[in-house]
Amino acid sequence: MNSPQAPLGRIVIENCAVATVDARGTEYARGHVVVAGNRVEAVGDGPAPRDLPGVTRRIDAEGHLLTPGLVNTHHHFYQWITRGLAQNSNLFDWLVALYPTWARIDAELTHAAARGSLAALALSGCTTASDHHYVFPRDGGDCLGAEIEAAAELGVRFTACRGSMDLGRSRGGLPPDFAVESTEDALLATEEAIDRWHDASPDSMLRVAVAPCSPFSVTTDLLKEAAVLARRKGVRLHTHGSETVEEERFCIERFGLGPTDYLESTGWLGEDVWMAHCVHMSDSDIAAFARTGTGVAHCPSSNARLAAGTARVPAMLAAGVPVGLGVDGAASNESGELGTELRNAVLVARLGAGPEALTVRQALRLGTMGGARVLGRDRELGSIEPGKLADLVLWKVDGLLHASIADPVAALVLGAAAPITLSLVNGRPVVEDGHLVTADESAIAAHTRSAARRLAERG
Repeated sequence: MNSPQAPLGRIVIENCAVATVDARGTEYARGHVVVAGNRVEAVGDGPAPRDLPGVTRRIDAEGHLLTPGLVNTHHHFYQWITRGLAQNSNLFDWLVALYPTWARIDAELTHAAARGSLAALALSGCTTASDHHYVFPRDGGDCLGAEIEAAAELGVRFTACRGSMDLGRSRGGLPPDFAVESTEDALLATEEAIDRWHDASPDSMLRVAVAPCSPFSVTTDLLKEAAVLARRKGVRLHTHGSETVEEERFCIERFGLGPTDYLESTGWLGEDVWMAHCVHMSDSDIAAFARTGTGVAHCPSSNARLAAGTARVPAMLAAGVPVGLGVDGAASNESGELGTELRNAVLVARLGAGPEALTVRQALRLGTMGGARVLGRDRELGSIEPGKLADLVLWKVDGLLHASIADPVAALVLGAAAPITLSLVNGRPVVEDGHLVTADESAIAAHTRSAARRLAERG
């Protein structure tokens, strides 16, 4: 799938605070950004030049903060229509409770759920989303294609992680047998998804990753063969890792190794790999991730919702581990918002490691450049620099809930969820004045409510 054509002409945004999140952390108290087509043309202090040719829109952004668009590194869109269930469970109990419902999903329901998830992400400042879809009922239709269609409809840049499970309960895994694929079928379908959809171009709106679900739901053969497939095809690898103490116990009892050592033994550490959660990481685990460049999708709200624990993000950053932020599936983070993960990342880190554990600017970097690096897109995304893709968010920080906070980055990260005046993806508006430009929010809400009811009735 090729990138849509960006609009011609220039968009000028000026008179706002600008946090570029470049390598130097450059900020302008009152700066400007010029967008030409689908790329950033210029960024600097003061107003933009008045004589720029071809300006189609000039925005006086007084009282705003402009940042790179947020990057979501881990999600399960289909869970939007199973929110609010298993409210007081840990991960394994939560999964056991929900697998039977998830196994009844189909492409139509997945499309509705993906639109709900993507709408929530976009309205909270996300411009690039990654989703890990691993439930493929035998008669469910093209669930991955349904998600990809939804992302294209809403105009969000997308990394589709073709997940898989082949280790059912009868063979010692956690998911029920009726919810898994065969190893061969999973690998074949994953390769077909790459061939059909993956776009490796710098402007790409759609990439595909190889993503067996977790050590307790896939076989060692699938992990090893999936890594070979991904590297043969030149795509990235994604899975869950070190999320809970139960997972660690499972790996030690079954393989004689902790999760990180086990995954390394199957070829699953490297600069082309990122893992979700990574809550229970020892010093040696963190060192292995740093040594190999393996990335982490940090999901603070979901980790808290399921009582999984506090990820050692400050230690990971100090060691040089690539870390981005993730919402995780909306059945374990019902808000579905990425913007609020900036705040929660700071608060959770400080609970575990003290008041200087994570700064507001480090949190913003996690949500932008950190996520872009984890997805392998830091050359094109994650900062506001000339030549980078025009994925930008203009946050209103002069209203009641933010105006008394002098530092605009602190207002965004520590304050209430900030209203979005404009969100651009590939140079095109996706959100304006707090509402989606590309879809009807009321229609999405009604559709997801109906989809949730229909899925529940299939039980």
